[in-house]
Amino acid sequence: MAKEQERDGALIWMLADENLHAVLDKLPGRLDRQSWCLVCKKFLYLEAASRKYVHLMRPEILEPVLRRYHQVEHLDLSSCVEVKDSCLATVAKFTSERLLTIKLMRTKGFGAVGVKALVECKSLQEVDLSFCTQVGDVEMIIVSELKHLQKIKLTHCRNVTDVGLSALSRCKDLRTLGLKFCSGLGDNGIRDVATACPQLSNIDLSFTEVSDKGLASLALLEHLESLSLISCNNVSDNGLNCLKSGCKALQKLDVAKCSNVSSHGIIALTHSSGQLQQLNLSYCKLISSVLFSSLQKLKTLEVIRLDGCAIGEANVSLIGSGCKELKELSFSKCQGVTDVGIVDVVTACTGLQKLDLTCCREITDVALEAVATNCRGLLSLKMENCLLVTAEGLISIGKCCLLLEELDLTDCNLNDNGLKSIARCTELRFLKVGYCMDITDAGLVHIGATCKNLREFDCYRSVGISDEGIAAIASGCKRLKVVNMSYCESVTDASLHSIALLRDLLQLELRACSRVTSVGLSYIAASCKHLRELDVKRCTYVGDPGVLAISNGCQNLRQINLSYTAVTDFGMMAIANMSCIQDMKLVHMTKVTVDCFGRALLACGSLKKVKLLTGLRMTLPNEVIRQLENRGTRLRWMEKPK
Repeated sequence: MAKEQERDGALIWMLADENLHAVLDKLPGRLDRQSWCLVCKKFLYLEAASRKYVHLMRPEILEPVLRRYHQVEHLDLSSCVEVKDSCLATVAKFTSERLLTIKLMRTKGFGAVGVKALVECKSLQEVDLSFCTQVGDVEMIIVSELKHLQKIKLTHCRNVTDVGLSALSRCKDLRTLGLKFCSGLGDNGIRDVATACPQLSNIDLSFTEVSDKGLASLALLEHLESLSLISCNNVSDNGLNCLKSGCKALQKLDVAKCSNVSSHGIIALTHSSGQLQQLNLSYCKLISSVLFSSLQKLKTLEVIRLDGCAIGEANVSLIGSGCKELKELSFSKCQGVTDVGIVDVVTACTGLQKLDLTCCREITDVALEAVATNCRGLLSLKMENCLLVTAEGLISIGKCCLLLEELDLTDCNLNDNGLKSIARCTELRFLKVGYCMDITDAGLVHIGATCKNLREFDCYRSVGISDEGIAAIASGCKRLKVVNMSYCESVTDASLHSIALLRDLLQLELRACSRVTSVGLSYIAASCKHLRELDVKRCTYVGDPGVLAISNGCQNLRQINLSYTAVTDFGMMAIANMSCIQDMKLVHMTKVTVDCFGRALLACGSLKKVKLLTGLRMTLPNEVIRQLENRGTRLRWMEKPK
């Protein structure tokens, strides 16, 4: 056997590198590429030589990683809690000639010195500094030295003002500008960038103080394709009117929650653009029938979102008569959506692929039957809390919409016959049947038998489901990555034994599954090696043995909720010492001492966010809190009843 292995290894070394690279290129998944590396040293070498993307969890291994992967063009450090100036200097040292993109979202520790080192990477085209609250005008002035910069995101960078934004006008190739929640900005910075950067095509000004004056300057941008103005309450119809003289290439407009924008402003802008494809008017209170009457002029419109709007039956019908090319329509939490309107829309827009009817409580089986009859190419249907729809209407969906990939029936009148019909939709990838009190294990057996492509399954609070149904889902839907069984009180460790079959499982929610114990968690730990998120809140029989098994077996775990469990100091320290853990919820853990909380939080070097009981703020040493805050860990103090 040893000689045969030695011979095969020699044959592998004789294969041409380009042939092996061609094989490697066929492996799309990260896990598949990891398995490739373990075959032999040559495969490991080739993978390292071809790797262009690196995502790090800990900055201390940055230098050895960049030494090994010497072709890196895309670097993601957003999972690191702290990225010091010296880290960015290291990045520049090893990647200055080829780095194209870098992500630093939510990282702390660096400032102007680090950014100055980073701009030595002259080829940088994309920089993401979202939620880097320490970044301000000084850093922006330095970033403006990147002459090839095409995309920058500054979400929640509140210290950036017009001074810093104006500096970016030196980046003549800028195409994407993300300024969401940059509350320090005014109109002058927007004007300077719009004037100097004619290639801008994507701008997000949501939740900023921009006014009509700043918005008017965007009319200079002939290539502007996407404009997002969510909750820009200083913008009115006058600002949108100013844009109509330019922005002829506009394809996507988002004015959700803009309290001073009415139908007249939207009509003025959208009718000047002959290419508009997506329109989001969610929660716009000033929308009237005038707008819906004019929709027939928007021949290219493919997506319209009206969540939270008071529409009215007649206006819903107008959408159908005007927008024949609609592919996506959202009426989530809308008032005035009835059977008549839905029938008119789906009869006219037979090419619909996505339909959101969440909380449209006036629709009945009549609307569903019309959807099923006319929209046979439907890919996504969301119907949470549609209480007048019965199982018969849902059966019609299962009979006709066989291409469905996403179906949300949370809190609907679904029963096992409905599930049997839905099981005909063999392309289903996301299925939510939470709060459906009439479904049982018998219904899940049908889903498990046919829906082999299922990736996400949610049966939250569906109390008729037990171990038998979960076993049917797990054995039939082996590609599942997300499972939510929270508040299914009949679920026991036997279900977790079945779930352990899911080798690709990434997220598992077991909140308040009171019959689950540490034994069940040990099943998960033994097989689900890629698990990233685990919620065992209120699983009172989960203790140290379970979390110890998880800490040993699930080394990729990034988020865990241990609130109200029986975990003690021993189990707490086991979780804290995991290398990847980033988010912990630790409320009412009565068996963990204050001293252990302090030691565990400091030991968890990758921790970015933690939820704790308010009382601990008074008992934890001030030095512990100070160290956590200084390195960028967000502390959320909660007042929760026991």
